[in-house]
Amino acid sequence: MLVGVPKEVKNAEARVGLTPTSVRELIDHGHQVVVEAGCGLGIGGTDDDYSAAGARVTDTAAEVFAEADMIVKVKEPQAPERAMLRPDQILFTYLHLAPDPEQTKDLLASGATCIAYETVTDAHGDLPLLAPMSKVAGRMSIQAGAHSLEGPQGGAGLLLGGVPGVPPAKVVVIGGGVVGSNAIEMAVGMGADVTVLDRSADVLDELAARFGPALRTVYSTAAALDELVLDADLVVGAVLIKGARAPRLVTAEMVAAMRAGSVLVDVAIDQGGCMETSRPTTHSDPTYVVDDVVHYCVANMPGAVPKTSTYALNNSTLPFTLALADKGAKRALADDPHLRNGLNVAKGRITDLAVAEALGLDFVEADSLLDSL
Repeated sequence: MLVGVPKEVKNAEARVGLTPTSVRELIDHGHQVVVEAGCGLGIGGTDDDYSAAGARVTDTAAEVFAEADMIVKVKEPQAPERAMLRPDQILFTYLHLAPDPEQTKDLLASGATCIAYETVTDAHGDLPLLAPMSKVAGRMSIQAGAHSLEGPQGGAGLLLGGVPGVPPAKVVVIGGGVVGSNAIEMAVGMGADVTVLDRSADVLDELAARFGPALRTVYSTAAALDELVLDADLVVGAVLIKGARAPRLVTAEMVAAMRAGSVLVDVAIDQGGCMETSRPTTHSDPTYVVDDVVHYCVANMPGAVPKTSTYALNNSTLPFTLALADKGAKRALADDPHLRNGLNVAKGRITDLAVAEALGLDFVEADSLLDSL
């Protein structure tokens, strides 16, 4: 199979779909790889590095899309990229379709086989290709939140961990999954006053055992959420429902009642955000203010640390990339139900129920389309 890697074009996005090491693995499996010139510069990978690994370097993304049987990316394809997709191509990348009807429309029209990292599962029901970036985003959420609390950024002028004689900032994490637990680890490590809300007693038990008295665990109810958010200096939204739009848990009324200079970091913004006042921002313009509350809603947070993020992501995606290249989409998806859960769009149809429900579109079972791939 000929695998193509274009340069990412989303704002301030320097991650890359395949590292030179991953390219070498594909070459060793008998495949060909074509990469766009400069695609790996953000991770310290030069064109010479890719050539040495066995890839062919081409000048433009158009050449990559025109030649490749499978496109491997990081972020969802932007409109010019979507226009280059073909019905006989595989697209393997993050998609986050539930809050994005325009992208969904274009992918349906393309006829391509579109497999989303974020809905691939494992034997435990977890999301192994989302987890690496969730870990990075969770840790970054505290860095970003701490910076946003500084006075020059519009925040309340608080040091997250305080100093002796001055109390630390109050951090509330909504959701105790991968994002939330990594945010907690960073916040606790920086000395903040940390509380987590979750609706799973098992999750709360695990977090309590892990962090001990440094973390307050609260079962999430409307009353608890309202009380804690209004008293918080920093709120991290870390709620995920696989494939679906994130629930809007923090209302505009709650934001209006928060203290001036408080900060909201919405890590769920890729799936539409879990705060009513959230809207996507970029690394070049990461924050805005609503009712004197600073909002940080960057839709590709891990893109700010592309080297760490890309290598972490490739560690998880490479086995699936190899399976798709070795077997082709039809057999790879048929052989692996967990990879099949990643299939979101095929033959102009939606094959993920949560995406279909979020966008009000018809859904078909992935199994019914495999023979036509």
